[in-house]
Amino acid sequence: MEYRRLGSSGLKVPVLSFGAGTFGGKGPLFGAWGSTDAAEARRLVDICLEAGVNLFDTADVYSDGASEEVLGAAIKGRRDDVILSTKLSLPVGDGPNAAGSSRSRLISGVEKALKRLGTDYIDLLQLHAFDAGTPVEEVLSTLDTLVKSGKLRYVGVSNFSGWQLMKSLAAADRQGYPRYVANQVYYSLVGRDYEWELMPLGLDQGVGALVWSPLGWGRLTGKIRRGEPWPEGSRLHDTAAFGPPVDEEKLYDVVEVLDAIAQETGKTIPQIAINWLLQRPTVSSVIIGARNEEQLRQNLGAAGWSLTPEEVARLDAASVTTAPYPYFPYYRQEGFARINPPVV
Repeated sequence: MEYRRLGSSGLKVPVLSFGAGTFGGKGPLFGAWGSTDAAEARRLVDICLEAGVNLFDTADVYSDGASEEVLGAAIKGRRDDVILSTKLSLPVGDGPNAAGSSRSRLISGVEKALKRLGTDYIDLLQLHAFDAGTPVEEVLSTLDTLVKSGKLRYVGVSNFSGWQLMKSLAAADRQGYPRYVANQVYYSLVGRDYEWELMPLGLDQGVGALVWSPLGWGRLTGKIRRGEPWPEGSRLHDTAAFGPPVDEEKLYDVVEVLDAIAQETGKTIPQIAINWLLQRPTVSSVIIGARNEEQLRQNLGAAGWSLTPEEVARLDAASVTTAPYPYFPYYRQEGFARINPPVV
């Protein structure tokens, strides 16, 4: 397993990490993802560790905390062997302080997460969304306190816009607070918006990407084909509305190129889609999920090899999208290559 530094930090993470969204299985979204119990989870963790995958990601909203509980049980007795990543800020109740990143919410959220995970520290805490109602200085000073107390080791974000992340980083530098070193982002061959603002920001500021949903919410499994209905057992019937929209014609174009490369290389479509991401700038780790051992072993096969430049170019061409306004500042704008080197 290859390991990379997480952004500009000294923490090394595997290029593939495991997302525990399938653990617990409560609610309409996470219930559709999976319902892995502690015994099954322990087996999946065993397989991950055997392969060198030691970063496990969860969140307090995953199955109302059940994901953290199941993950905690699965790693019991081997805490020093794993890197634990969790997230908070999204609503976990109806109370006035049950959402956001206020000092109250962060402190109580971390304490509850530690209890559910069965540990006394979290390796990486990420804010699951930007809280516009709480000053960034309050957020950062609270994270600083939690880091100094030993309850957190690194901090990051997820689902922030470029200006929200940059504002936070500037405030951290100004006040001497811990910088965000990770940005957990949606990025796939059918969702390349990350490249416009957040990737150049990550390159400039040393923020590493942890990629979630690398298969486009299950669209790049090889089961979705042009002119064919979604398979009856596809989780997309239950989860598609929760994710970002995808242009269907673009999806089919991408799948057809993936299919051709799969036939040429003997790799699976998911393995190729994930491997493409591993070659993108700023990507520290791609988070893979699995409802069973077979899925996990297949996804683990995405690492340890590389697509050729020609294969990458074919996938780039099939998945490319037009830059949003303002067009000119984006690094991929060819006419500005002299002052903005292209991201390749």
